[in-house]
Amino acid sequence: MNPANSALLTDLYQLTMMQGYHESGMKEVAVFEFFVRKLRPGRGFLMAAGLEQALEFLEGLHFSPEEMAWLASTGRFSKGFLASLETLRFTGDVHAMPEGTVFFPNEPILRVTAPIAQAQLVETRLINLLHFQTLIASKAARMTLMAPGILLVDFGLRRAHGAEAGLLAARASYIAGFTGTATVQAGMQFGIPLFGTMAHSFVQAHDGETLAFEHFAHAQPDNVVLLIDTYDTEAAARKVVALAPQLERQGIRIKGVRIDSGNLADHARQVRKILDAGGLNHVTIFASGDLDEYILRDMFASGAPVDGLGVGTRMDTSSDVPYLDCAYKLQEYAGKARRKRSEGKQTWPGRKQVYRSYDADGRMASDVVTLEKDVQPGEPLLMPMMRGGQRIAAVTLADIRNHAATNLARLPEALRRLQEPYNYQVEIASALHELAAQVDRNLHYDKEE
Repeated sequence: MNPANSALLTDLYQLTMMQGYHESGMKEVAVFEFFVRKLRPGRGFLMAAGLEQALEFLEGLHFSPEEMAWLASTGRFSKGFLASLETLRFTGDVHAMPEGTVFFPNEPILRVTAPIAQAQLVETRLINLLHFQTLIASKAARMTLMAPGILLVDFGLRRAHGAEAGLLAARASYIAGFTGTATVQAGMQFGIPLFGTMAHSFVQAHDGETLAFEHFAHAQPDNVVLLIDTYDTEAAARKVVALAPQLERQGIRIKGVRIDSGNLADHARQVRKILDAGGLNHVTIFASGDLDEYILRDMFASGAPVDGLGVGTRMDTSSDVPYLDCAYKLQEYAGKARRKRSEGKQTWPGRKQVYRSYDADGRMASDVVTLEKDVQPGEPLLMPMMRGGQRIAAVTLADIRNHAATNLARLPEALRRLQEPYNYQVEIASALHELAAQVDRNLHYDKEE
């Protein structure tokens, strides 16, 4: 059993509520929506990601015999409720923004329409999947904008918060425009291009730096990228220049050098001069080491001659914004709109759609959030993805990546920069205001409340 697909990967209260629904005979259709309440400081937009894994989870939803036996052993649940779980499958509909879509607060990026027990059970795992990849894709998109046309490689597995996080971060960053990843399993599972060089330990294990370079070149003759900052970066660059003719005579051409420490921009400038003076104009410079979008912005603003970047810790953990204020909330049950009114966490009721308008240059101009049947001018962003528990159409990762690139290209100029504040217009349509007022009027409170 793959724990990532287990129906038990949920919060206990989902199961206790489900038993409450079961005992009360509540089996009507519910509508839940996933959205972000507000942007964290340092984010002007978000990029939707994680839908593929969410749909896979819904398609395979079931309780295994081992899981059923364990649930029974806890003594928490009635026999009748446990019997209902044995045949539980997801039979609902899903509407969502395609992965790679840029979105903003209060815009649902996923809507689940299903019998309430099913829609309730999947809340925790859907939030888990959508939140993480959206978080990483949004961070990676900012780096893509700061380094257009530059080779960007995900280096973050070793600092990611667990194996699944590292694997899905590789996928999310690739969606957002990264060129590839160093995570080998991501290459196998998702077809993401793989990139890798060498570690300092390889150089340290040799009695001489030049010998280490030579051994690596013969071991990887088609991908000779040499790490040159183990001891003295500029001195190592001169050793590369001296070694290159010998390797050329053996049919091996040095492809690039990598710098992983110090002032990367300054080192890159010095190394570029050394390589060019030695006739190695074709050798690229790859930089890595605690990078983020702000460092990338400053690096390229200074004219640093860097051709590629390895980005790890700060992206795979989204270090500046490690979480989003997101939620999966009930918007309708048994044909009636529902609304949460908790202080600071009010929701807009009903099934919704988001319409996007563009300016004369094809850039995003404004969005309108409204009810599903309240058709507005512009492009509808929520699309049918699953009907009756079955996926409607498969989408390739290449298609998702292209969609993301199109969305980033259509961002207004203010959102392409890292300066704040951001002021993209998201309007809540009058139809939603009217429905919220109607739901509020229809609420009945006990006198004691």
